[in-house]
Amino acid sequence: MPETTTPTTPPPATVDLTGKAAVVTGSGRGLGLAYATALARAGARVVVNDLDEDLAQEAAKAVTEAAGGSGGHAVAEAVAVGTAEAADRLVARSVEEFGRLDILVTNAGILRDRVLWKMSDDDFDAVLTTHLKGTFTCARAAAIRMREQGEGGRLILVGSPAGQRGNFGQTNYAAAKAGIAAMARTWSMELAKAKITTNAIVPVAATAMTETIPAFAPYVEALRLRGTPLPDFLRKGEGFGTAEDCAALVPFLASDAAREITGQCIGIGGDRLALWSHPQETATAYADGGWSPQTIADAWHTSVGARPESVGIPAPRIPER
Repeated sequence: MPETTTPTTPPPATVDLTGKAAVVTGSGRGLGLAYATALARAGARVVVNDLDEDLAQEAAKAVTEAAGGSGGHAVAEAVAVGTAEAADRLVARSVEEFGRLDILVTNAGILRDRVLWKMSDDDFDAVLTTHLKGTFTCARAAAIRMREQGEGGRLILVGSPAGQRGNFGQTNYAAAKAGIAAMARTWSMELAKAKITTNAIVPVAATAMTETIPAFAPYVEALRLRGTPLPDFLRKGEGFGTAEDCAALVPFLASDAAREITGQCIGIGGDRLALWSHPQETATAYADGGWSPQTIADAWHTSVGARPESVGIPAPRIPER
């Protein structure tokens, strides 16, 4: 009898970013700093960005030191993300320092939380400018450069659970993050021919922002002040960990190991890695000749409205202490 063989999946490519150049916006502290550090440790050269010049310089030094002997290192560029001019400066700095740009991580963001009836135009505009327009302008400038180089590239956009499900008091932030997820899907199609992948990451981590959440606060405080590890019910049950836990996803997506992955929203936090679904129809109904307001009312609760979708980020399940 002829010998048969079982098809095997080829091993993934090594996560090695030696020779690659990256820009990480909003990387002076927190998640952005963790992303920049992870990229440098994988061998990338990184433009660290922050609004504060001193903080950007300190972050660049810390990233370079953390990179060790990997060959990765960082330089600083202080500029407020949002305008086309700022985006051009960041791309130009990468080209001037490293001769190219291969990876963009759009992390810069601010918060101006208010309920709808108390949110000012300035609250709304400031958040949309930094998160949504900042992602757009930086991605556009990066895509132009990457297409000119003709060697592909990686756009890694930073989303949020608020953009996937909404969140009380975050009209501006949730809208911006939902828009970022939509842009990731759109750009994955537009840039495919140029071999530029676009994905959105959805991180959940212990930061200054999450320390304000009452359920998380004592655990985040204990981690920050005493180095107490986060318990398993947070790391696994809630997918909630440190900024460094989230950072691993960035060099992976920037590497050849992820060259076929594009248009996805990928969650990470604590011990959990997850793929978010795209919005899609979950129930349908039909009426011969079309629908009237009354026939919709008559059919709603027994057809498409029988199982309405939930909204908001699920409340954490915290065991009694």
